[in-house]
Amino acid sequence: MSIVKIFVNGIYTNLKRIIFGSECRTDLQLRQDVLNGNVKPAPKVAEAECIGCGGCSNVCPTKAIVMVPVESVEIAEGILKTAVPEIDEIKCVHCYYCHDFCPVFGLFGVAATIHPNDIGNKCDKDVTSMLLDPSEVSEKNIQYIAQYLTDDSIIQKNKELKEKAQKEAEEKAAQNDAELEG
Repeated sequence: MSIVKIFVNGIYTNLKRIIFGSECRTDLQLRQDVLNGNVKPAPKVAEAECIGCGGCSNVCPTKAIVMVPVESVEIAEGILKTAVPEIDEIKCVHCYYCHDFCPVFGLFGVAATIHPNDIGNKCDKDVTSMLLDPSEVSEKNIQYIAQYLTDDSIIQKNKELKEKAQKEAEEKAAQNDAELEG
Protein backbone atom coordinates (compact mmCIF):
# COMPACT_ATOMS: atom_id res chain seq x y z
CA MET A 1 0.00 0.00 0.00
CA SER A 2 1.46 3.36 -0.94
CA ILE A 3 2.02 6.13 1.56
CA VAL A 4 -0.44 8.38 -0.29
CA LYS A 5 -3.19 5.77 -0.07
CA ILE A 6 -2.55 5.31 3.69
CA PHE A 7 -2.64 9.09 4.17
CA VAL A 8 -5.90 9.54 2.21
CA ASN A 9 -7.52 6.57 3.97
CA GLY A 10 -6.55 8.05 7.36
CA ILE A 11 -7.99 11.46 6.49
CA TYR A 12 -11.23 9.90 5.23
CA THR A 13 -11.63 7.70 8.34
CA ASN A 14 -10.95 10.57 10.75
CA LEU A 15 -13.28 12.97 8.90
CA LYS A 16 -16.09 10.38 9.16
CA ARG A 17 -15.48 10.16 12.91
CA ILE A 18 -15.26 13.93 13.43
CA ILE A 19 -18.10 15.11 11.18
CA PHE A 20 -20.58 12.25 11.42
CA GLY A 21 -19.63 10.65 14.73
CA SER A 22 -19.15 7.39 12.83
CA GLU A 23 -17.41 4.55 14.67
CA CYS A 24 -17.23 6.77 17.74
CA ARG A 25 -15.91 4.84 20.69
CA THR A 26 -17.64 6.96 23.38
CA ASP A 27 -20.92 5.62 24.63
CA LEU A 28 -23.86 7.95 23.99
CA GLN A 29 -25.02 7.76 27.62
CA LEU A 30 -21.53 8.65 28.86
CA ARG A 31 -21.50 11.62 26.49
CA GLN A 32 -24.83 12.80 27.86
CA ASP A 33 -23.63 12.39 31.46
CA VAL A 34 -20.49 14.40 30.74
CA LEU A 35 -22.41 17.16 28.96
CA ASN A 36 -25.02 17.36 31.72
CA GLY A 37 -22.42 17.41 34.51
CA ASN A 38 -23.53 14.09 35.99
CA VAL A 39 -20.04 12.56 36.06
CA LYS A 40 -18.60 12.95 39.54
CA PRO A 41 -14.82 12.99 39.94
CA ALA A 42 -13.17 10.44 42.21
CA PRO A 43 -12.66 11.65 45.78
CA LYS A 44 -9.34 13.42 46.23
CA VAL A 45 -9.11 12.86 50.00
CA ALA A 46 -9.41 9.54 51.84
CA GLU A 47 -11.31 11.14 54.72
CA ALA A 48 -11.49 8.04 56.90
CA GLU A 49 -7.71 7.55 56.83
CA CYS A 50 -6.78 11.26 56.98
CA ILE A 51 -5.32 12.25 60.35
CA GLY A 52 -6.41 15.88 60.01
CA CYS A 53 -3.02 17.42 60.77
CA GLY A 54 -3.35 20.25 58.23
CA GLY A 55 0.11 19.71 56.75
CA CYS A 56 -1.29 19.57 53.22
CA SER A 57 -3.09 22.88 53.68
CA ASN A 58 -0.04 24.60 55.14
CA VAL A 59 2.31 23.47 52.39
CA CYS A 60 0.00 24.24 49.42
CA PRO A 61 1.64 27.07 47.42
CA THR A 62 -1.66 28.25 45.89
CA LYS A 63 -3.75 27.87 49.07
CA ALA A 64 -6.04 25.49 47.17
CA ILE A 65 -6.52 23.30 50.24
CA VAL A 66 -8.65 24.35 53.19
CA MET A 67 -9.30 22.35 56.31
CA VAL A 68 -13.02 21.72 56.74
CA PRO A 69 -14.19 21.05 60.29
CA VAL A 70 -15.64 17.62 61.03
CA GLU A 71 -17.04 16.03 64.15
CA SER A 72 -14.11 15.39 66.48
CA VAL A 73 -12.77 11.83 66.19
CA GLU A 74 -10.03 10.27 68.32
CA ILE A 75 -7.86 8.37 65.85
CA ALA A 76 -5.36 7.25 68.48
CA GLU A 77 -4.87 7.91 72.15
CA GLY A 78 -4.26 11.63 72.51
CA ILE A 79 -4.67 12.38 68.79
CA LEU A 80 -7.92 14.01 67.66
CA LYS A 81 -9.02 14.68 64.10
CA THR A 82 -11.13 17.84 63.96
CA ALA A 83 -10.85 18.72 60.26
CA VAL A 84 -10.16 17.18 56.85
CA PRO A 85 -8.73 18.82 53.73
CA GLU A 86 -10.82 19.97 50.80
CA ILE A 87 -9.17 20.79 47.46
CA ASP A 88 -10.31 23.73 45.30
CA GLU A 89 -9.82 22.23 41.84
CA ILE A 90 -9.58 25.64 40.18
CA LYS A 91 -6.68 26.82 42.38
CA CYS A 92 -4.85 23.46 42.42
CA VAL A 93 -1.76 23.32 40.18
CA HIS A 94 -1.13 19.60 40.84
CA CYS A 95 2.32 20.15 42.36
CA TYR A 96 1.70 17.19 44.74
CA TYR A 97 3.24 19.00 47.72
CA CYS A 98 0.14 18.00 49.68
CA HIS A 99 0.80 14.34 48.92
CA ASP A 100 4.53 14.51 49.57
CA PHE A 101 4.22 16.41 52.87
CA CYS A 102 1.37 14.29 54.23
CA PRO A 103 2.83 12.56 57.31
CA VAL A 104 1.21 9.30 56.25
CA PHE A 105 3.48 9.36 53.18
CA GLY A 106 6.40 11.41 54.54
CA LEU A 107 6.80 9.50 57.79
CA PHE A 108 5.40 6.05 57.10
CA GLY A 109 6.11 5.70 53.37
CA VAL A 110 2.64 4.53 52.33
CA ALA A 111 0.27 6.22 49.89
CA ALA A 112 -0.85 9.56 51.32
CA THR A 113 -4.46 10.26 52.16
CA ILE A 114 -4.63 13.16 49.70
CA HIS A 115 -4.35 12.80 45.92
CA PRO A 116 -4.89 16.03 43.98
CA ASN A 117 -5.12 14.29 40.63
CA ASP A 118 -6.40 10.92 41.82
CA ILE A 119 -2.91 9.44 41.48
CA GLY A 120 -2.00 5.93 42.50
CA ASN A 121 -3.76 3.89 45.10
CA LYS A 122 -5.40 5.38 48.13
CA CYS A 123 -3.94 4.70 51.55
CA ASP A 124 -4.90 1.14 52.39
CA LYS A 125 -3.07 0.90 55.70
CA ASP A 126 -4.60 1.20 59.14
CA VAL A 127 -3.38 4.67 60.05
CA THR A 128 -4.21 4.20 63.74
CA SER A 129 -1.89 1.20 64.03
CA MET A 130 0.88 3.16 62.26
CA LEU A 131 0.50 5.98 64.80
CA LEU A 132 0.59 3.58 67.76
CA ASP A 133 3.53 1.44 66.63
CA PRO A 134 6.96 3.02 66.99
CA SER A 135 8.28 3.64 63.52
CA GLU A 136 11.81 3.82 62.26
CA VAL A 137 11.63 7.43 61.12
CA SER A 138 14.73 9.60 61.34
CA GLU A 139 14.52 12.59 63.63
CA LYS A 140 15.61 14.80 60.71
CA ASN A 141 12.67 13.60 58.63
CA ILE A 142 10.25 14.12 61.52
CA GLN A 143 11.46 17.69 62.10
CA TYR A 144 11.22 18.47 58.38
CA ILE A 145 7.60 17.30 58.17
CA ALA A 146 6.70 18.80 61.58
CA GLN A 147 7.28 22.35 60.42
CA TYR A 148 4.26 22.03 58.09
CA LEU A 149 1.84 20.43 60.54
CA THR A 150 -0.89 22.38 62.28
CA ASP A 151 -1.17 19.80 65.02
CA ASP A 152 2.04 18.40 66.48
CA SER A 153 0.33 15.63 68.47
CA ILE A 154 1.42 13.05 65.88
CA ILE A 155 5.07 14.05 66.30
CA GLN A 156 4.70 14.12 70.08
CA LYS A 157 3.09 10.66 70.03
CA ASN A 158 5.94 9.27 67.93
CA LYS A 159 8.48 10.77 70.35
CA GLU A 160 6.68 9.25 73.37
CA LEU A 161 6.52 5.85 71.69
CA LYS A 162 10.23 5.91 70.88
CA GLU A 163 11.06 6.91 74.47
CA LYS A 164 8.81 4.14 75.80
CA ALA A 165 10.41 1.55 73.49
CA GLN A 166 13.90 2.69 74.54
CA LYS A 167 12.97 2.55 78.24
CA GLU A 168 11.52 -0.97 77.82
CA ALA A 169 14.69 -2.08 76.03
CA GLU A 170 16.85 -0.68 78.83
CA GLU A 171 14.70 -2.38 81.49
CA LYS A 172 14.90 -5.66 79.61
CA ALA A 173 18.67 -5.35 79.30
CA ALA A 174 18.95 -4.60 83.04
CA GLN A 175 16.73 -7.59 83.82
CA ASN A 176 18.87 -9.86 81.62
CA ASP A 177 22.02 -8.59 83.35
CA ALA A 178 20.46 -9.28 86.77
CA GLU A 179 19.54 -12.83 85.72
CA LEU A 180 23.08 -13.49 84.48
CA GLU A 181 24.60 -12.26 87.76
CA GLY A 182 22.21 -14.25 89.95
